[in-house]
Amino acid sequence: MKFFLSIVLFFSLSIAAACADEYRPAYLELQQVSAETYDVLWKVPAQGKDRRLNLHVLFSNGVETIKPVRTSFIGSAYIERSTIHRSGGLAGALISIKGLASVSTDALVRIHRLNGSSEVIRLSAVKSSFVVAGEPTRWDVATTYLNLGIEHIWGGTDHLLFVACLILIAGTWRRILITITGFTVAHSITLTLAALELVRLPVPPIEVMIALSIVFLAREIALNRRDTLTWRYPIVVSSTFGLLHGFGFASALRDIGLPQTEIPAALLAFNAGVEIGQIEFVAATIGTIWAIKKMSQQLAVKRDNWLHLVEKPVAYAVGGITMLWTIERVGTFWS
Repeated sequence: MKFFLSIVLFFSLSIAAACADEYRPAYLELQQVSAETYDVLWKVPAQGKDRRLNLHVLFSNGVETIKPVRTSFIGSAYIERSTIHRSGGLAGALISIKGLASVSTDALVRIHRLNGSSEVIRLSAVKSSFVVAGEPTRWDVATTYLNLGIEHIWGGTDHLLFVACLILIAGTWRRILITITGFTVAHSITLTLAALELVRLPVPPIEVMIALSIVFLAREIALNRRDTLTWRYPIVVSSTFGLLHGFGFASALRDIGLPQTEIPAALLAFNAGVEIGQIEFVAATIGTIWAIKKMSQQLAVKRDNWLHLVEKPVAYAVGGITMLWTIERVGTFWS
């Protein structure tokens, strides 16, 4: 009975993780075209062919639309395009997203200025409006991109599942440290190269390979063979697949964009945010495993028994979910 409940629990957690992977924020882009005029792009996740999330952009008094709003459904998103004007520019204007309190998503706002600088703000149900600042300082840019990096890794369920599998395979503190370090170095390299556009690869195949990397680790855990290369030298696997995951991080950063006047600060801060979020997740995962060990000792359950009860259901659940992700992502090749 306990074994059955364990399977149900981990399948439930995995299904919830699968849903989290579908999280898509709304996106508002304001491109300055003159001192007082901006082109507006408003992108909202669609819910079917002709339905969308009930989210709307509200500007403060003084902002007027000077060109007709053009709307369309493209792929899985509803798109609005328009042009706005405000005397003196947008600095000091209030921008709000109506409806965030009633949906399970956030909104990302990005403002491009003529001088190459940009401002990125994430709005949520807790904070659904903001006042447009003037020229952002380097500290403002670093703080914004640091938070975006942390939020991205916690919202990237595929990356977190990959790290969790690495921890289970590595086992000891020393091996975990070496394995995660290899993953960190590898994805930092490709994140930097891709963000600076020194290397460009198509995103859909990369996303498929990231899902398959998790399937591979789940299979290794399910087989429970300690004599494979993965179990003997997990850093080889973490470093190799880490290069792929770095391109995944870069695709998210490409969607956000880098401020042309502060590229080094923004890139460094985003990467640091990813690492902070990753360290938090590793600490939480290790803490959970430690708690399970302590509980098993109190219940006089042998280590091999609780590992069998936990690892197998986790491996099969994660492997099944990530195979579904693989199929879905392959389907985007023709969409």
